[in-house]
Amino acid sequence: MPSKTTLKRARQAKRAGRAPSTQAGEFVREEIEHLREGKHGARSTKQAIAIGLSKARRSGVDLPPPRKGTTSARTRRAAERALREGRGGRKQTSAKRSRATRRALKREGRSAASTAQLSRQARTASRKRSRASRRASARRAARTKGPALRRSAAKRAAATRRRRRVRAPSAS
Repeated sequence: MPSKTTLKRARQAKRAGRAPSTQAGEFVREEIEHLREGKHGARSTKQAIAIGLSKARRSGVDLPPPRKGTTSARTRRAAERALREGRGGRKQTSAKRSRATRRALKREGRSAASTAQLSRQARTASRKRSRASRRASARRAARTKGPALRRSAAKRAAATRRRRRVRAPSAS
């Protein structure tokens, strides 16, 4: 069961008109925190993200299942089931199943939530997208920032560019 603060943040994001994936991000964040706290483990960062997305769908976030051909049929069915449960067809998970899941996850490692693993996951996910797609989502993100945050982000980007220019070897 997601924490009250996670649900509150997700609802806030929905009210602000954020995309379902942004709302679901709150649940993924909570899952990563659980791994870091040692509440349970995960085989991979991808698994931790999947658990977070499933919790989001079950909590009523209108996140569509992955499109055909992007994942296995089993994953898509699981996502559809979670979405149905979130829309009101919820059935109480049996205590036995819940216990089994928790015990299995407790046996897994905790390194899936490390900065290095999260960074690696982000890079591989990004590599699968086209340049145009990445650019479009960056522009969408910039639009929702507001003038003050946009300005500070621009300053940070300029500083990064300056640092990179200084570090680059000279052509002479």
